[in-house]
Amino acid sequence: MSVASFHGVPSLVDESEDEEAMEQNAFRIGSEEYLPEDLLVEILSKVPLASLARFRSVSKRWKVLINYLRFKKSSQIMLIDSRVYLVSINLLGAQDNVVNITSQFSLKDPLSSSSKEVNIREVFHCQGLLLCTTEDSRLVVWNPCLDETTWIKPRSYYERSDIFALGKSSCNKYKILRIALHGPRRAFEFMKPRLYEIYDFTSNSWRVVHDETKDWSILGLARRGTCVDGNTYWLSFSSSQQLWMDILLCFDFSTERFTSMHIPSSGRMFALSMTREEQKLCMLASVAADDVDVWMATKIDGTGAMSWSKFITVKRVYNNHQWMFLTGMNYLVDEENKVIVCPGKSLDSGRFLHIMGEDKCIQVDMHDAGSRCSLLLNYAPTLVSASDIL
Repeated sequence: MSVASFHGVPSLVDESEDEEAMEQNAFRIGSEEYLPEDLLVEILSKVPLASLARFRSVSKRWKVLINYLRFKKSSQIMLIDSRVYLVSINLLGAQDNVVNITSQFSLKDPLSSSSKEVNIREVFHCQGLLLCTTEDSRLVVWNPCLDETTWIKPRSYYERSDIFALGKSSCNKYKILRIALHGPRRAFEFMKPRLYEIYDFTSNSWRVVHDETKDWSILGLARRGTCVDGNTYWLSFSSSQQLWMDILLCFDFSTERFTSMHIPSSGRMFALSMTREEQKLCMLASVAADDVDVWMATKIDGTGAMSWSKFITVKRVYNNHQWMFLTGMNYLVDEENKVIVCPGKSLDSGRFLHIMGEDKCIQVDMHDAGSRCSLLLNYAPTLVSASDIL
């Protein structure tokens, strides 16, 4: 059955490509209150991306759904010069590939009477919601798709070294974890936790979590966690029994407890990421001098047991160029095309990304993005509203 035959609704996709007819049909459909949302999304998904913007004035409902479709078609976000951008990267690895910025997410300052934007320092992604810390140490939960924000006030004050994570319990209750660390934040120093707090959206307040799991440290570069299925994971280091070892730490937002998870090998662990579609946890690890393995979690148990499978192995050296793999580095994993997307080969090469597979490494120019990118994430939009997280 074609989309056009559902409920007798005329299709927005006219084979004659008559744009005037498409727009007339759009307003006719927009006036139908009974039209199911999933059907409307299906119809709008058939419209060329360039034409969608014209239909956002039909209604507020249409604007939200069109934003959802636009964001869904561009699957990555970047943090560039304190602003969040929606970008598109051709992961098939075409030569002369560039990063295309499709739109900017605008986060307005509620304390400003003008349309001044907030400078964003860090972004944490949880199922389409962004938890942002600002340069002036404020905290906000933001859904760019709906253009909705919830600003979170501190119990007393936030520290610049704080680690934040947004998660969801098994009963779909959203929470924020705050980890207060000993000492100021430094990129290449290990820091130990001293206090855990949970923000409860129903009471709009913070409370202390009495978890004694504090025999671990985290490197400043690896402080941003990765959210999978509502829980957050960090690569950290255990200092128990006077031995330092890599551990994978998970915070369960249902039990509000930390658990040390099983890791796939005894090699050095570099960084975590997550696939976009299936939202599987991934890990970069190195055992051999020349190879870096990408592992993918196939099963996660709340007791700490995990099953892993090796996704791909990439070379540190390709065509006489050596790539650096750093603890806590940004990278993307594309399961369908069996590639990862990494930053440049050194700390200073912020102009390029690289699409790396088992037998290829293709440079991606970020000239459209302009300045150095400090964050690159897979992004999947959501229609969860501010009222849904309470």
